[in-house]
Amino acid sequence: EEAQRCRENGWEIDDQEQLQAWRNQEPINAHSHLLSMLLGSSESIPVVDGQMVIGQWQSILLVDLDGPRDRTVGVQFMGYQ
Repeated sequence: EEAQRCRENGWEIDDQEQLQAWRNQEPINAHSHLLSMLLGSSESIPVVDGQMVIGQWQSILLVDLDGPRDRTVGVQFMGYQ
């Protein structure tokens, strides 16, 4: 499991120095996980006639707490016509 996470994040784990460097940095991103728990990772936004229904002073933000890096954002539309 640890080896797979390392490879997915671009770490060359066959090199013992690189593996140790990955292990050393891992605890420093714990704050990102804790902040993510406070902020949440999903949102439901009503859409009417193809437009988001949000207030005048509201907006949608993507907050990257552990980056920068490439991200994938999933969007799911639910409803009826």
